[in-house]
Amino acid sequence: MIVATFLRHGSNALLAAGIVLFALAIPFGFGAPAPYVALGVLLFFLSEYGTHRFLLHAPPSTQPVVLRAQHRLHYDHHLEPERLDLLFLPPWFLVPVLGLFALAYWLFSHNLIVVGALVFGNLLGLLYYEWVHYVAHIPFQPRTRFGRWIKKYHLWHHFKSERLWFGVTNPIADYGARTYRQVDEVERSGNTRVLFPK
Repeated sequence: MIVATFLRHGSNALLAAGIVLFALAIPFGFGAPAPYVALGVLLFFLSEYGTHRFLLHAPPSTQPVVLRAQHRLHYDHHLEPERLDLLFLPPWFLVPVLGLFALAYWLFSHNLIVVGALVFGNLLGLLYYEWVHYVAHIPFQPRTRFGRWIKKYHLWHHFKSERLWFGVTNPIADYGARTYRQVDEVERSGNTRVLFPK
């Protein structure tokens, strides 16, 4: 039930299908060298913090099209964090972004096997990210100690301060960028739901 609901929203079914297709292609000579897959996962996790903090929390655009995208991609998620239709990345955002990553990998490597492995790693990292984000926002108690902690850690960002705790799957970049604090040392912000009040 929980997995079926997860796959019905955002780009999750598309991500899962992409992962399956990459995995099925491996026996036919379209290998995914493990170091490059691991690098693709790592590159996704490195981009997670920066994307959340600097792109999704960017000030409102004066361009109506961009402003609508900002609302759909993140502002409205803060306004209504319980709405699953606002929780996940939509295909219209995911597909072009993955295309840009693939192009960057091609320009760097000029090797389709390397590009495929890196994108495969990106897909794995992103699907994990979407799952962790999903579990944080539904009435579900993770079984592991880390799972329970990472859920609380993300919810601090939504209900304590929108200016802290930007990592979703891990706190490493928050430590490095000094956006991690002990929760009991932070005053509750009045803008966790409306990120940029007028």
